Amino acid sequence: MEHQDVEVLAVGAGPSNLALGVALEELAPEELAGDTLLVEQGDCVAWQRGMLLPWSQSQVSFIKDFVTLRNPRSRFSFLNYLHENDRLDDFVNLGTFTPYRSEISGYHRWVAESFEKVRVRYNSRCTSVEPRRDGAGALVGWLVRLADGSTVGARHLVFGSGRDALVPEVFAGLPAAKVVHSTQYLPRIAELSKDLPYRVVVVGGAQSAGELFHSVQDELPHCRPTWVMRSIGLNSYENSKFTNELFYPSFTDEFFAADAPARTQLLREMHRTNYAGLAPDFLETLYRQFYNQRLTGGDRLAMRTMTDITAARMDDDEVVLELSNRRTGEREELRADLVLLGTGFVPEMPRLLRDLAADLGVQHFDVTRAYRWDLGQDTAATVHLQGVNEATHGISDSLLSVLARRSSEITADLLARRGTAPGVLIPSQGTAAPAAA
Repeated sequence: MEHQDVEVLAVGAGPSNLALGVALEELAPEELAGDTLLVEQGDCVAWQRGMLLPWSQSQVSFIKDFVTLRNPRSRFSFLNYLHENDRLDDFVNLGTFTPYRSEISGYHRWVAESFEKVRVRYNSRCTSVEPRRDGAGALVGWLVRLADGSTVGARHLVFGSGRDALVPEVFAGLPAAKVVHSTQYLPRIAELSKDLPYRVVVVGGAQSAGELFHSVQDELPHCRPTWVMRSIGLNSYENSKFTNELFYPSFTDEFFAADAPARTQLLREMHRTNYAGLAPDFLETLYRQFYNQRLTGGDRLAMRTMTDITAARMDDDEVVLELSNRRTGEREELRADLVLLGTGFVPEMPRLLRDLAADLGVQHFDVTRAYRWDLGQDTAATVHLQGVNEATHGISDSLLSVLARRSSEITADLLARRGTAPGVLIPSQGTAAPAAA
């Protein structure tokens, strides 16, 4: 089988590792960029490919792209992407800081195609990571196995592939054709006939569930969607300018240095800035849909709040859900042809990392300020984690807000391990702090 060796292997060509690629091209073009490989399981770069809905917009300013907050004059900026594609005038005239999601995805693809030294390899799903040791048993690198049977050896690994999709246990064992997570929505919905009157159940109470509920009405124009959630109703994100200051890249230092009780309070109070809420404008759109239905006496749309799904089974070709009303304790059955899950992602570390931790005998995911996993020993091999460090680096770690700075800090740490970091500020490492089990 094919094998290659590189210095830096980045798993996943999503925003985190694309930003890292930009940082390597600009800050370490001779030292690291030419010996860096990004492996991507898809056949191209696409941001949130399962939910690239034509009307959906980013909820983060375009200025928080891969590089602008670090280097506003970079050729890799979103504004330069628009300029290169002769769309800058149109975007300026649109008068918004939040581009359409499809346009952000186009920017990501353009960045990947604009690398001069960093390489991107597509159709390459990582299935496992194994430690590589020398004759004395010292850890010197990693062997990554890909789904096609090929392998890649690397001294440094950077994980930026995100968390695993959360499919609640109650749906385990049901056919994949009947239960669709938001990450698979568009390709799976395209396989269905638009002429049938599907009974659709949407599960979840936040932005992704709302987008599924709104989109399926167009994708399956004769469907009857029912929205099921445990909460008392829909809430908007907390997005005041005071709260948004906690997403500044500079706030990461404060969060990392905070005592454990302070971190807990910050994460608890910031929960509604990113989870369990919807964008205010989108909430208005959804409310008007239900309002107009009441106005016209229709009954196509339904919403069940404070409701648990306690069991799910198949009855011939139907999905039968057992619902429990939290207010009254009443139970009922709801039959559906399709279940759409806007249930987010597993809070634990991705399976790939948990398997590697077990192989290494490492009990915890303790990370330094520079996002390096503390493996409990001083080794030449390193692992950096992106997008999974909310417990130590704050809630913005899973968002786009810190991409530019985080990628430069990881680059600086990689260079420091080589003993060369010209012109790059190396952040204070501090002691490693516990992330998530």
